[in-house]
Order: sequence, then structure tokens, then C-alpha cells
Amino acid sequence: MNIRPSASIRQNYNEISKLCKQTGEPVYLTKNGEGDLVIMDIEAFTRKEKMLQLREQLLAVEEDRMAGVTGVSVDELDNELNRIIDEV
Repeated sequence: MNIRPSASIRQNYNEISKLCKQTGEPVYLTKNGEGDLVIMDIEAFTRKEKMLQLREQLLAVEEDRMAGVTGVSVDELDNELNRIIDEV
């Protein structure tokens, strides 16, 4: 875990930016000894956001499954996709 005082972002921006990019991990900034901000590389942030969205979708599907909601079979999906392709 990378922890730095908040003043370091003003004094060592390039160093902190490089650290975020190299490690892919966030840097935690403190203010008066208390946690204040978290900064991270934009690519790492985007990956984490996509992973969270996928987890939310998987959870929704699992909740539907447990509630007995039925979907379509693979064959039904294949037939529907073929129908759409034929229309185009």
C-alpha cells in the first residue's frame, strides 16, 4: 500500500504519477495524518470500473436465477440471432 502526505502531490506529482502507472495500484494521500484522497492511474481505474460493472451484472443474473426467472436456451438464442441476421 502506497501512502503519502497530501503535500507530496504538489511537490512530487511526476514521481507519484509514475508510481501509479508502474504499480497499477492506488496511492493514498493523507492530510494531518488522516486519510484524505486516493489517486490512481486512469487505466487501472477503468479496469476496476469495468470489473465492478461486470460483477453487478453477474449478481443481477444470479439473483434472477435464484428467483426462478427463466431466460432463453442456447438454441432459442441461436435461432433469434439467425433471424436477425437474415433480416439485415
